Amino acid sequence: MKKYIILFLLTAVFMVITPSCLEDYLDVSYEAGVNEEEVFSNYQNFRSFFYGVYEGQKYYGTSGWRDYNIKLAYSLYFGSWDQKYTWDGLTDAADPCRYMEGHTFRSGQVSAFINKFTYDGNRRPILESMFLVIRKCNMVIKNIDKLQDATQEVKDDFLAQAHFVRALAHFELMRLWGPMPYLTKVIGPTDQWDIPRLSKYETLKRVALDMDSSAVYFEKCKKMRRDPGPGQVGHLADAEQARPTGVAAKAYKGRALLYAASPLNNDKGQTAWEDAAKANWEAIKIALQYQYDLLPAADYKKNYVGVPYTNEQLYAWNAGNLSWNNGFFQGMVSSIFNGTSSNTNSGLCPTQNFVDKFETKWGEPLNTPEERAAAIAAGHYSDQNPYKDRDPRFYIDIVHNQGALAGTWTGGKAQIYYEIKDGKAVYSELLDQAFINPTRYTSTGYYIKKIWAENSIKYQQSFHYTDPLMRLGELYLNYAEAANEAYGPNTPAPGADMTAVQAINKIRNRIGAADVLPQFTSSKELFRERIKNERNVELAYEGHYYHDIRRWKDAPKAYAGPIMGMDIEKVAVNATYPTGFKYTRVALEGLRQTRWHDAMYYLPFNTDDNFKMKNFVPNIVW
Repeated sequence: MKKYIILFLLTAVFMVITPSCLEDYLDVSYEAGVNEEEVFSNYQNFRSFFYGVYEGQKYYGTSGWRDYNIKLAYSLYFGSWDQKYTWDGLTDAADPCRYMEGHTFRSGQVSAFINKFTYDGNRRPILESMFLVIRKCNMVIKNIDKLQDATQEVKDDFLAQAHFVRALAHFELMRLWGPMPYLTKVIGPTDQWDIPRLSKYETLKRVALDMDSSAVYFEKCKKMRRDPGPGQVGHLADAEQARPTGVAAKAYKGRALLYAASPLNNDKGQTAWEDAAKANWEAIKIALQYQYDLLPAADYKKNYVGVPYTNEQLYAWNAGNLSWNNGFFQGMVSSIFNGTSSNTNSGLCPTQNFVDKFETKWGEPLNTPEERAAAIAAGHYSDQNPYKDRDPRFYIDIVHNQGALAGTWTGGKAQIYYEIKDGKAVYSELLDQAFINPTRYTSTGYYIKKIWAENSIKYQQSFHYTDPLMRLGELYLNYAEAANEAYGPNTPAPGADMTAVQAINKIRNRIGAADVLPQFTSSKELFRERIKNERNVELAYEGHYYHDIRRWKDAPKAYAGPIMGMDIEKVAVNATYPTGFKYTRVALEGLRQTRWHDAMYYLPFNTDDNFKMKNFVPNIVW
């Protein structure tokens, strides 16, 4: 078969690949002499080629995990790799049990292993994957008219998906590496490849425009929603339920414009906030029109575990029905729950810093000593009974001492404490010292619960795990943030019938939390902090926090530390320690602390790449 050269953009480095046949690139078999014309003229070949953006798509030989696709933009998928990272574990929100590379990352050092994020096919080559995905989408758009055995509706669906995935890939590149050229055509051998970067704001505006184009095609092909609505046969069970829709495109447009209006990216001032508020309200209206809704409190956790899809998820990725000891959980679930000291898991341990974001059930904040003192004075909080009367989401999201835990764990509760007997410390089962080398029990006094089905060595069940990439709950938060900045807490955006305060309270009331206290809703400055806190809690451990604290420019404060945990000693019940436990806030050891410098807003490129670029200005290496 005739050899040829494929040229494509990687970061801003034009690389040359010389495969022996088209199979590696087009993901289709060419053993029977299929040529490029046949790929794009035949429906099955066209579909096989394009759908490589979702699964598969390995280009260089047979090694690696075949993950050169859009899944690398998904938080849950990212957290499953053997380096035991999660995005939240790279911030002050959580501490990985095992001391590994992730701790180096969040202490301000990444250049030595940045290749794992760029080109390493055995890790998470996000950078390369996103550019390959973009190229494939551009090829689909360019060649759609060659498709002969498909209806116009099918063609429009392909075009809608191609615009959507192209925009999503650019968005992921933007929030990790900063502004990019926006590639809307296939880069050929004679084309300029060292393309200047757009501004941050303009990059995100281009994402929003692409999502708008996607929505237009989805509407044409009647795929604003793929499955029938609630109560109808086939609800949430369409053969292509995993694929994006017009509602999802409108929602992602709203997210892109929210990022564009955020302090890190905004060079248009108030106008950007107004655009974001209007776009997110439009997305909410369209989602409701197509019968999406917030799940009731009793079903809240189904957004993450238990079922493949829910009616709150506007776009989601189902990782499958996973057993209790599945290797997928390396970054998320501690080895203690897998039941062997030789297990290689790490585990995600919420920090006390993040636990404090969960208010009292009456709505009092607990982030600072002053706020906790006020709650104590009101009789709504106790330092020695800290888990009583908290926001309902605390009990869903966080494994805490004496909290309910599925399976045959002692008393059906999480035992996370030590006690002194005969002058020696005796540890409870979730601080089992058999897991000390390397440490795979909690360093903070907590484990993650929200995105985990609680299946373990003592609850050997399988459950569906799903990443809710975009859900209706986020749209209300996006709207509230933008509307507050543009119009204040108590004035709706033009055409909207909901204020920022009402949007936040809708999210809170769904789960049984109280309304935001009135003393926080009198100005956009006061309410801004409650919106941020609400977003932290409602979207906890879904992969948003890493990006949110950067776009808000709050990361310097968040990384300043100290990162705190909870020391829990079992003692005799008395007036001082009414629960029989002594709770003491403690700073984590120095190696587990975070450190910030401004280069950390974006990931660096490989040093070799930096020397190959003139027009494309590289990021600071850190």
